Amino acid sequence: MNSSYELTRRSMLQGAAGLMFSSAVQAGPKAEVPPAKSKPWVVACRDSLLKPTKKPDSWSAMKEIGAAGVEVEVGFDMGCPALYAPNEPYSLATASGIAALNDKLAEQKLVVTSFLMANRFDERLDEELEWAGKLVQAAQALDVKVIRIDIASRKTKGEEFQAFAAKLCKQLCAMTDGTSVRYGIENHGSVTNDPQFLQKLFDSVDSPHLGLTLDTANFYWYGHPLEELYKNFERFAPRVFHTHCKSIRYPEEKRNVRRPMGWEYDKYACPIYEGDIDFGRVAAILRKAGYSGDLCLEDESLGKYPEAEQVEVLKKEIAMLKNLGQAS
Repeated sequence: MNSSYELTRRSMLQGAAGLMFSSAVQAGPKAEVPPAKSKPWVVACRDSLLKPTKKPDSWSAMKEIGAAGVEVEVGFDMGCPALYAPNEPYSLATASGIAALNDKLAEQKLVVTSFLMANRFDERLDEELEWAGKLVQAAQALDVKVIRIDIASRKTKGEEFQAFAAKLCKQLCAMTDGTSVRYGIENHGSVTNDPQFLQKLFDSVDSPHLGLTLDTANFYWYGHPLEELYKNFERFAPRVFHTHCKSIRYPEEKRNVRRPMGWEYDKYACPIYEGDIDFGRVAAILRKAGYSGDLCLEDESLGKYPEAEQVEVLKKEIAMLKNLGQAS
């Protein structure tokens, strides 16, 4: 058969088939497109919560309580003091130390969701900036997306500190240009639990690299009434990069009134499944804002429980966060 004829015939058949398919689509009911599901949030924990498991290393401890990720505290010397293994201290001070941690994470199929710095910016600014620069490089190498920072007023006060913090955060953000690393200021202590301070700071810096490590209990600790917490969560949800999930159970008559900062915290701090904060509501607020970070457990009530019960408390909290973190 003539090849040009065959080509023409094949084209006609394909065209007819395409026309029939097009007609069928037009004539039939419109297909329902299911909404895209968001990715489940990684459920993590502070590295300081791992030793009560009595496991020989941080990685088996994480698996014991069910955490897939961990927030790692990094010291001024770039060491990781709360990560542990027999005869295997972890440090980010050298390329070989970073590679060793990276290899261990890959081997264990676990992740570091964030680094934590305990900063003293207004006491030793140059040293702190140098430290932050090193940690940004380590975060890049390990694909850690968030560094938790503490913007605390130690020497500088009032409006002077507001201006200092804005200039500082611009310097920090300049270090992350061209990277995927972001800073999460924790709402913490007497300064950054003030929503007005936070809002002014975010507005002044105006950088996609600066956001919030949302500590769910710290606004409550500061004295904000319970219902005001959710307004603050909604206000800052688009800027949340990372979380600290913890709770408090105050007497009913103290929940929706203004309390002194830190009022009876040691007495009323509790696991997240017993506290006043509605974590289902928190999760809904974050999900609506498009949050894609972790749910990181930070239980500051664990010492109230006998050692034999502490692991079960952590397991129960992690299971609750996993349920909340599922895609929807």
